[in-house]
Amino acid sequence: MKVKINPSLACGNVIAPPSKSIAHRAIICGALSGSSNIENVAYSKDIKATIDCLSSLGASVESGEATLTVGGLDIFDTNENAILDCNESGSTLRFLIPLCLISGKKTTFIGASRLFERPLSVYESICREQGILFEKGTNSLTVCGKLKSGNYRVRGDISSQFISGLLFTLPLLDGVSIIEVIGKLESEPYIDLTLQALSEFGIKITRVGSRFIILGNQRYQSRGVTVEADCSNAAFLHAFNLFGGNVQVDGINKNTLQGDIVFYEIFEAIEKGKRQFDLSDCPDLAPILFAVAAAKGGATFTGTARLKIKESDRSEAMAQELKKFGVDVEIGENSVTVHSADVKAPKETLCGHNDHRIVMALSVLCTLVGGEIEGAEAVFKSYPAFFDALKKLNVGLEIYEDR
Repeated sequence: MKVKINPSLACGNVIAPPSKSIAHRAIICGALSGSSNIENVAYSKDIKATIDCLSSLGASVESGEATLTVGGLDIFDTNENAILDCNESGSTLRFLIPLCLISGKKTTFIGASRLFERPLSVYESICREQGILFEKGTNSLTVCGKLKSGNYRVRGDISSQFISGLLFTLPLLDGVSIIEVIGKLESEPYIDLTLQALSEFGIKITRVGSRFIILGNQRYQSRGVTVEADCSNAAFLHAFNLFGGNVQVDGINKNTLQGDIVFYEIFEAIEKGKRQFDLSDCPDLAPILFAVAAAKGGATFTGTARLKIKESDRSEAMAQELKKFGVDVEIGENSVTVHSADVKAPKETLCGHNDHRIVMALSVLCTLVGGEIEGAEAVFKSYPAFFDALKKLNVGLEIYEDR
């Protein structure tokens, strides 16, 4: 799918979409309960992947237009030889792997090859140490064995999703477990979201500094929860205001635990001329911040090393596409500098790199000078209604389906 975006001034009101991060967590907790009702669900490709995987394991799922009733998953007795299609969802894969190591039954995860290129080393090491089958292919992973309670040491500079996966699982095992984070914990707000979801569903975890103390034999309680708005995707909508637009993004909880709520502060700082930012706790903001910096005098961003292992190598992908706008980008080991430049209309088609956040960031920048983006369907991963929202904000665009 291609989208052509004309120079436009975005204006109007738009409701921020539901949080994908919070929805993943609520749906998993709900599946492990007797029966829970999840309100304000957007059925993006990633969320559908999580729902489908839980259903394949044996959960009962009843979906409405924006509501989901889910529960009844006996994680101690899942379906034999279950095949779980994670599509391209890293959260789905990393959250569910340890849960599938409770029943002792063979489970195979499948999905896009890019998904299995992303690191799984934490779980691979655990499985090797505990004698659990961990067989990884080009686009699959098969596990079989029973996870044991105990002490787990996990580096803090890799994806927080590994820690979250263990936090979902260890309370269900016999005995006490401890997760100890080694080094600085990056993306810490995502751990806070996991702890919040667990607490809402009756799971108690004690945190003391870098250690998480987890009592065993706990059970998930049935709950009714509402998914709050997504700060990550709201940032793309709010960015129009830095380009002369007048957009009101409604529905954001200013007291949220989502780390990406920091976009308000960063945008304001960019407007005031600040030129350096640390993205260690908010890596998903990187593409839109790179796009904004390109149009607002440049900036240097640190804490960017893990952008290599996202849906695309986001630093490299944005550098390639910003070059088409006449903007130079310098990539370091853990930093990205977007140099100051006059943003020009690209003379060639932009590439979405099969990455929803790249497509959305380029779309926002295209409202300044126009442009055409190939692979625009990547937005369905997290924000299926993105281009509908842009139309409501009076952004001129045309969508062309592939033939």
